[in-house]
Amino acid sequence: MKVVLFCGGQGMRLRDYSHDIPKPMVPIGYRPILWHVMKYYAAHGHKDFILCLGYKADYIKDYFLNYKEAISNDFVLSEGGAKLQMLATDIHDWRISFVDTGFSSNIGERLRAVRDHLRGEEMFLANYSDNLTDFPLPRLIERVRHSGKVGGFLAVKPPYSFHLVHFKDDDLVGEIRDFRDTDLWINGGNFVLRQEVFDHMHEGEELVLEPFARLIARDQLIACRYEGFWMAMDTFKEKRALDDLYERDNAPWEIWKDKARQAADRPA
Repeated sequence: MKVVLFCGGQGMRLRDYSHDIPKPMVPIGYRPILWHVMKYYAAHGHKDFILCLGYKADYIKDYFLNYKEAISNDFVLSEGGAKLQMLATDIHDWRISFVDTGFSSNIGERLRAVRDHLRGEEMFLANYSDNLTDFPLPRLIERVRHSGKVGGFLAVKPPYSFHLVHFKDDDLVGEIRDFRDTDLWINGGNFVLRQEVFDHMHEGEELVLEPFARLIARDQLIACRYEGFWMAMDTFKEKRALDDLYERDNAPWEIWKDKARQAADRPA
């Protein structure tokens, strides 16, 4: 199943980093967050990627054109450095399409721009490229497939806390509640969509506004609620939180490590 990744935004809230590089290339450890997102999908068997490029597209292209497997994999160096033997690889079986979808296009416009690259696909995956999770992806795919609906997305609760204020009248406060104690959910930015989604999209529209409103009106959109690990990297604070998890070797989104260990434990 093809994976559409929206990589064209400027990441204004991460300006200290994204002034020089596009937001999807802001690093967590040795690799950019875009790589971590792609590894997540690849671990679930989805390795055909379509990158919707925009702001500083050349940076993303150069990164993969000059990709260095040895940075994040074990290897053996011999013959005085003349011979390099990789003990593992990351992207040797990935297929990546690099598509310019406009410097300032919104998500809906970027998706429409890659429609031809999705011809023949009954369903496809999509992601904002700035969030990480350990969510079992097949759960959402199967729910959309069996429901027959046009699309579905991951619904999550933010990993940080804030307080909701309810008013009795004018300025009089009636109640203050922790967000996590409510039944409010947000769009987690992980989508499963059928080709029919394009029939509900018009030029210039943002994906989750007008098109999703049309799907909702026709009972054609579902969401899978998940209370496990999920975190977006919208701010410097969130980047530091992800860095901390990675540095402590406690990164829940690195499901590919669990899969590698399971494969190693299987009897020969």
